[in-house]
Amino acid sequence: MKAINLAAKLATFTDHWSPRIVAGYNGNDIMVVKVQGEFTWHSHADTDDLFLVLKGSLTIRMRESDVHVGPGELFVVPKGVEHCPVAAEEVHLLLIEPAGTPNTGDAATAAVKQRV
Repeated sequence: MKAINLAAKLATFTDHWSPRIVAGYNGNDIMVVKVQGEFTWHSHADTDDLFLVLKGSLTIRMRESDVHVGPGELFVVPKGVEHCPVAAEEVHLLLIEPAGTPNTGDAATAAVKQRV
């Protein structure tokens, strides 16, 4: 067993909106992802959506208001709430979600998660 260096894991790829699994925890995937631009509006019917910003600034648009999340901050979108993450510049995130949860809320349109 050894510690996981998140910066080193993030340095292994350049593509955006493609989460990389770095560890597992009680049936959850712990992932890092680089994001830039606007993602798709979506929701997760069965699970909350956690965003922990490691670097940069993320806006999470929701139908009723926007939430701005900076480095060292996290925000949890409650299950069933439609949202759209937006990053004007590249943002590095840590995500934790139940294994197998599609990032778009729909397995048919979700990015394939890779392990790094």
